[in-house]
Parts: sequence; structure tokens; C-alpha cells
Amino acid sequence: MKTSLFIVDDHYLVIEGIRSVLQYEENIDWLGHAMNAASCLDFLKRQQPDVILMDVNLPDKSGTELCKEVKKLYPSLYILGLSTFNQQAVVRNMMDNGASGYVLKNATKEELLEAIDLVLGGETYFSQEVAHALNEPQPRQPVITRREKEVLQLIAEGLTNAEIAGKLFISIPTVNTHRKSILEKFDVKNTATLIGKAIKMGVI
Repeated sequence: MKTSLFIVDDHYLVIEGIRSVLQYEENIDWLGHAMNAASCLDFLKRQQPDVILMDVNLPDKSGTELCKEVKKLYPSLYILGLSTFNQQAVVRNMMDNGASGYVLKNATKEELLEAIDLVLGGETYFSQEVAHALNEPQPRQPVITRREKEVLQLIAEGLTNAEIAGKLFISIPTVNTHRKSILEKFDVKNTATLIGKAIKMGVI
């Protein structure tokens, strides 16, 4: 019996790459693809595959949110997270929201087929790099206040101090104070490093 497969990814080259690798596999029935969450949900109203390969970064909704929504609507579907990222926080977030496994976009055909077989059998699959990342000790998260977290989120969205002040109805000097405190707590010197570290730790 064939396994029906669907992919959700906003990069056409990734879709074509995986399709070209799997389309001639006799046990795989390629149902098609969606390039955003809305198209995926629209497709699922008409037809449900056995397995979805789901990118964690989509233009209209995060893969984590979409995974949670799809599993709520169609609990019998199996979802494999698909990404170039193997950060522990990202992987765990996807798994916590219903994914049955997580593969990287550099996976071989053999890895993809193994992942599909394992999740269909009720098991969990992680590619080797992901499994290694999950076993690494997680860096300890600094303790930040609710306001500092709001400021951090807006910094990550690219807002200036003046824009953050306007959005949170606080003064620019107050934003500066929060920013300095956040940099100090994360033990970093600049915004780029701060955002990277906060994402890796799963704070934002």
C-alpha cells in the first residue's frame, strides 16, 4: 500500500528537490505541495495525506502553529518537521505541537524514506544532526521581566528605540535602560548576537 505524501515549504527549489528524489519511489504517492499555511489548510479540506513534510518557517504562519492546528483538525496525520535549523528549542517546539519527527533539508533519500516509515509505525524520527543537538545541554535562560521580554520581542522585529517607546507607551530612556539590562543578562555586546542567542534559547 502506498504512502501519500504532501509537502509545505515556501521554497520551490526545496519542493522540487524532494519531489524529484521521491516521485519514482513505488511506495510513495506524491499528492502535491503548498507554499504557505493557508494553501495547506485549504488542500487538507479536500484531501488528507498520510504524512506531511512541514517547513518550520512559513511566510504567513510559523510551522509550529500550523502543525498544532493541523493535528487538532486531523489527528491521524503524521507530520515531519522540515528545516535547515537544528536548534534544540526549535525542534522541541515543533515536537511539542504534534510533530512525529524532524528532518533537515540536507537529508538523503534514504533518510527521508526511513523517517516516513518510522513515523507511520508510530515511532519518532530525528536526523542524526538533530538527535545530536537534542542531546547537547541547553544553555540556561536568563531571568528577564515581562517588560524586558516585550522589549526583546520588538527588538527582534527590528523596531527602533523610539518605535518601541511609542508602542509600549514608555519613554525612550526607559527603553534604553531595558535594552542595556537585556544585553547584560544575555551577556552579549550587540543586538545581532542578542537576537541569535535569544532564538537559540527559545526565549523568542
